[in-house]
Amino acid sequence: MFSTGQWIFAGFFLITFIIVMIFMYRKDLNLHRKYYKNSIFVLIGFIAFILLLFVIKLYLK
Repeated sequence: MFSTGQWIFAGFFLITFIIVMIFMYRKDLNLHRKYYKNSIFVLIGFIAFILLLFVIKLYLK
């Protein structure tokens, strides 16, 4: 389905993409800490809401 050259290109592209993403995330880490310091509470709220929907669905079944 794919040639050997395509697999090699995909491998190099994936490795390079991951390295660049890690580098850019580390570069912006101070900004993430400054602007998104309480975002964990929003994530917990969404997870709690989804769990609540499942509990209501099971209870009303």
